[in-house]
Amino acid sequence: MSRIGKQQLNIPSGTTVSFENGIFSVKGPKGELSKNFKENLFKINISEEGITSEPLRNDKYSKSLWGTYMSHIENMIKGVNEGFEKKLIIDGVGFKWEVKGDKLQLNVGYSHPILLEIPKTIAVTAEKANLTVSGINKEDVSLFAMQVRKVKPVEPYNGKGIKYADEVVIRKQGKKAA
Repeated sequence: MSRIGKQQLNIPSGTTVSFENGIFSVKGPKGELSKNFKENLFKINISEEGITSEPLRNDKYSKSLWGTYMSHIENMIKGVNEGFEKKLIIDGVGFKWEVKGDKLQLNVGYSHPILLEIPKTIAVTAEKANLTVSGINKEDVSLFAMQVRKVKPVEPYNGKGIKYADEVVIRKQGKKAA
């Protein structure tokens, strides 16, 4: 059984939650999110105390999605109340980034600048060596941060590239002269 699925999720004040026809919706101070769920797998109970769920079937598939769906619901509630944020750091000679309208321009040692489209659901702020990706949808924020990092991952010898602010890069020793 799922430990996450068994837990009761609290609904903060100022947040409205609804589940109708397989669509779970959350409205809060920062915005509104909705997500499609398969409604024949488990039942969602919304009350004054909080949100609980229980599987309708006793098979492996519904039990495996039980905790996953409750995690999605928890992330949606947190997103509309607090929001999510990922910080990235760029390191390298001549490496820089800047936001130009709805695109992020990266100059990371290639012969041409890399342009990434910024989704409308997130906000991106670029400073000298720091990039902050923020929004209410955890999936969108994490996906865009991953796409930016994927352009030039940190290499272990000199530490040049793009990394998350809390990422630890294990450095390797270069070749030794004989």
